[in-house]
Amino acid sequence: MKLCMVGCRGHFGYVLNDLPLLPNVSVVGVSAGTPEDKPTALIEGARKAGHEPEVFDDYREMLDRQRPDVVCVDGPYERHAEMCVEAFRRGIHVFCEKPVALTMEDLSAVENAWRESGRQFAGMMGLRYDPAVYAAWTIVKSGAIGDVRLVDTRKSYRLGERPGFYRKRATYGGTIPWVGSHAFDWIAWFSGRRFQTVCARHSTAANRGHGDLEATALCLFTLEGDVLASASIDYLRPSNAPTHGDDRIRAVGTRGVVEVRGGSVHLINGEEAGERAMPAACDRSIFRDFAGQIAGGPAGLVSGEETIELARISLLALRSADEGRIVSCTA
Repeated sequence: MKLCMVGCRGHFGYVLNDLPLLPNVSVVGVSAGTPEDKPTALIEGARKAGHEPEVFDDYREMLDRQRPDVVCVDGPYERHAEMCVEAFRRGIHVFCEKPVALTMEDLSAVENAWRESGRQFAGMMGLRYDPAVYAAWTIVKSGAIGDVRLVDTRKSYRLGERPGFYRKRATYGGTIPWVGSHAFDWIAWFSGRRFQTVCARHSTAANRGHGDLEATALCLFTLEGDVLASASIDYLRPSNAPTHGDDRIRAVGTRGVVEVRGGSVHLINGEEAGERAMPAACDRSIFRDFAGQIAGGPAGLVSGEETIELARISLLALRSADEGRIVSCTA
């Protein structure tokens, strides 16, 4: 299986980390996807895994010359949609950083190109494979907390000093799509319900000179069956915090509650007294799953439909925050 990689602005490490586990995958080309970036991390990561990819300035030339089976898209956020469309039009499977588009028009173009191509498509919702998140999801799927009625999520990051493209909405896309999309994905995955409405707010205050970047955001969702969900999003985690991020999920069901906090899983229900610490483990990885799916194996945890829907909900939540109103997710 021939693989090309475009861009290095996000979670391309999902691919590089899995390459040693995929002897049938060969990295044949890399490109930064923009003159602003250097493909150094892609080249070094591929070589570390035993590959010697050709380096291209123009990613389109790379796709035409190398004719890969699959491409990893992780270039400038505002060009994700363009890069996906170019790949699908060439009949190439796409593994893309989320969100896959920054506008509804671009998202429609991506969806149309994907469906017409008949190729496989997955967004980089890699936190589904986090050991604690995956373990908590399996607990929910087992019925241990009954029917999910509420999902509360948190994404808190250190801000640090971000590159220039984070400072402009046109090139960053907004904190709600970039950071919040992880939380929205958990909500959909844990609840198994479709979004109905969203009421969101965000603020650039206290962003330490990062221009358009929103430092804080809150999103409240209603889902099918009157299920409620929320996402708290911020870049205010102190620089001396023990980890870069603080990810939390609390799924409340009719029989109990499961929580992910501090990388651990905690369950309380009517079967045993008190809260129990549960094992956190996942023996799967996102790109290995995707490559196996392309080869005709079982489906991974992330589908093309979910990839499109996550981008759509992220953009609707951003619209709600920008316009200061409740937005329907069903229109």
